[in-house]
Parts: sequence; structure tokens; C-alpha cells
Amino acid sequence: MDPSEFLRDGTVSVSSETYAVCRTDHDHPDAFATVREAGETTVVVESDDVEAIAADAVEPGWRRLTFEMDLPFELVGFLAAVATALAEADVSVFVLSSYATDHVLVKEADLPAAVRRLEELGCAIVE
Repeated sequence: MDPSEFLRDGTVSVSSETYAVCRTDHDHPDAFATVREAGETTVVVESDDVEAIAADAVEPGWRRLTFEMDLPFELVGFLAAVATALAEADVSVFVLSSYATDHVLVKEADLPAAVRRLEELGCAIVE
């Protein structure tokens, strides 16, 4: 399977919310995502919720791009193709995946370049 086949005519939705990526030592009930590791917990929250978190570090100003497509587990290189394309546009990414959906967070200032690059790959962008 070729990742470009899924990108071509695939739908990517752009969040209206702005997020912050926070390093903390506990969960947050309203977090979009929580990643727990032995030494830290990372939560992704809407920017308005940052003050409610006792965070060691906060990286604000992220917008979420959600790939609204069914991606088979056997598909190799999908996120690599996305990350490479965005890197070529000088866009840094923070990637999250759930069971059925991939999300790429980009800095708000980089959103226009990211959208433009994904459209070049054939994605339909929904805001």
C-alpha cells in the first residue's frame, strides 16, 4: 500500500481550537490526549485549560490536523510521508495517534504552510 493513495482525496480537518502541550506529573480530565511514561506525563489541552494544570513545561500555540480517513494497520509509512512533506515546508509537528485516527499538531503560525502542503498532496482540507 502506498501512503500517497490515502493522502490523495483524503480529508483533513483543522481544529478551531488552539492547544498546549504540557509536561506534568498527573492526568487532566479535559485533556485531548494524555501520554504516560515512567518519568513523565504529557497532556494536550486546549489553551484555555493550561492554568488548571500544574505543568513543569508548557509549549503553547498548536493547532490540530486530523486525518479523517480509515488507515489500515498494515499501512507502512503514512506518518512518515506526512512528516516528510511538512518538513519540506519547514513545519515542525507533534504527532498523536489513536486506534483509528492520526492527528498532527502544528504551530499556529505554520498552519497556512501546512495546509498548503497537504493540499499539494491531494488532501481536502475542512476547517
